Amino acid sequence: MIYKVGELIMQEKNYSAKEAVLFSHRVAQLSKALWKSIEKDWQNWIKPYDLNINEHHILWIAHHLNGASISDVAKFGVMHVSTAFNFSKKLEERGLLEFSKKENDKRNTYIQITEAGEKVITDLMENYDPSKNAVFEASLPLYSLYGKFPDMIELMTIIRNIYGDDFMKIFETSITNYNKQLSESEEKPSTIAKKEVETF
Repeated sequence: MIYKVGELIMQEKNYSAKEAVLFSHRVAQLSKALWKSIEKDWQNWIKPYDLNINEHHILWIAHHLNGASISDVAKFGVMHVSTAFNFSKKLEERGLLEFSKKENDKRNTYIQITEAGEKVITDLMENYDPSKNAVFEASLPLYSLYGKFPDMIELMTIIRNIYGDDFMKIFETSITNYNKQLSESEEKPSTIAKKEVETF
């Protein structure tokens, strides 16, 4: 019997219990180890700007979505709606975000990044140092071997099947926008482009 998961058609349970346990355990252990490294480097990167990871992520989302609702922020930021609202409120108090309502949508609260918030995003991009990112450094041998960084295709497929196509569309949009910004800033003397590319 076959069934659909997202856009994929998969066979129903053609795996053993042993395979399921080992795969789940492997993913859990590797994800935990990877996140510990990512979290540490991410926190060190944004520390000079008095931001935590959720606050930076919200600014990042507001920068790319240009008028996101709190629900959008929660969905794309993979956080609870109350977490998205509370941290957005703190950013508003610092003048980095603005809150608004739409005439045709009074139920949802929307956020817009301010000029000061854009400056923080730009400064962080320009001050990113790949040599202080353990995941980036650990990926360099693969880059040397294959001439490119890992595409993460299998991981992206798993994420798509968990969070859906809308999540991946927003993700791809943010990557496309970011790539465009980097390309436009390549000739500037003090940009992230001189320092390779950003990884989280």
